[in-house]
Amino acid sequence: MKKALCAVWRFIKSEVVLCIAVLLAIISLFFVPPDEEYLGYIDYDTLALLFALMAVMKGFQSAGLFSYLAGKLLKRANTSRKLTAVLVFLPFFLSMVITNDVSLITFVPFGLTVLKAAGLEKRAVPVVVLQTLAANLGSMLTPLGNPQNLYLYNSSGMGFGELVLIMLPYVALSGAGIAGVVLLLKSEPAECPEIKTELGGAFSLTWPAVTFVICITALFGVIPKLIVAASVLVFLLIFDRKTLAKVDYSLLGTFAALFIFIGNMGRIDVFRDFLSSVISGNEEIVAVLSSQIISNVPAALLLSGFSSAWSALIVGCNLGGLGTLIASMASLISYKAVAKEYPHLRAKYLLQFSIYNVIFLAVLFGLCMVLKYCL
Repeated sequence: MKKALCAVWRFIKSEVVLCIAVLLAIISLFFVPPDEEYLGYIDYDTLALLFALMAVMKGFQSAGLFSYLAGKLLKRANTSRKLTAVLVFLPFFLSMVITNDVSLITFVPFGLTVLKAAGLEKRAVPVVVLQTLAANLGSMLTPLGNPQNLYLYNSSGMGFGELVLIMLPYVALSGAGIAGVVLLLKSEPAECPEIKTELGGAFSLTWPAVTFVICITALFGVIPKLIVAASVLVFLLIFDRKTLAKVDYSLLGTFAALFIFIGNMGRIDVFRDFLSSVISGNEEIVAVLSSQIISNVPAALLLSGFSSAWSALIVGCNLGGLGTLIASMASLISYKAVAKEYPHLRAKYLLQFSIYNVIFLAVLFGLCMVLKYCL
């Protein structure tokens, strides 16, 4: 019994957002008993495409593609500044297509390994802080970059180019800001060590590449998303069950539970009217503030149930990923990596992370207000 309770507690600690989402969904059942309308709550297209994309990225990751590319680029880095720039801008640009969490899962441990081998461990904290910022900021540009963008893109019905244009000013300013910070860091000669990265075989690289192209066509509505997801599921069940097991099912479960909670709350007149009145015209600031507490993915799902100001929600939920450590759940990946490798640097990391995030959030939100009210 004690072991079972400990296992449950470990699961709750590791999947806090999922557990809260499920709890909220269960509580909402008492206010709105299950009926046929429940079937309409869940955005199956978003879940289907999210599953397919996560499977593809796990496939590329298992094949060692991202680490291999990083190793090739690092060969040209002969100073600590160049090395830092490569380690930081890899997640910035790649997060636009492989999502912010996959970028951080791949490049934070890789970056720590490179810094240790190069004798630059003293730069571990600023480099990982910048990598985290870069992944969260670069991922804002496309529907593929993060889960909330994919959901809001599907729900809004807007075009791919429209979302890109909405977020382009923020991503461009972010990139310039990150480059400025990197340039301000002291540079010293550094010889990048030889990092052994094995690239997978033809099969392990081909199926994710082909599937990624199919996912893109589904994103543009050429192929039904449910068919794509079903095809990926069947393929992996037959040929690559290890990759199938690595998909982040807790994120899919969190989405499903929040869909149920939001659907039920939307049927409670008092709650719906109150939240709609609070959000209306204030989508950006409400999204940013709520993201600091519940993170930006749940915030996107919650607020979209009570506002159809899609552009404002996209901007607010993306900027809301800056700020606290839980504002973007992807940020926890970096913190855990640093805490595991350098436990004595946790406080220093949190301090630098908070300072950089507050500064970037203030600047980008200022840009948001200028674009909203002055142009």
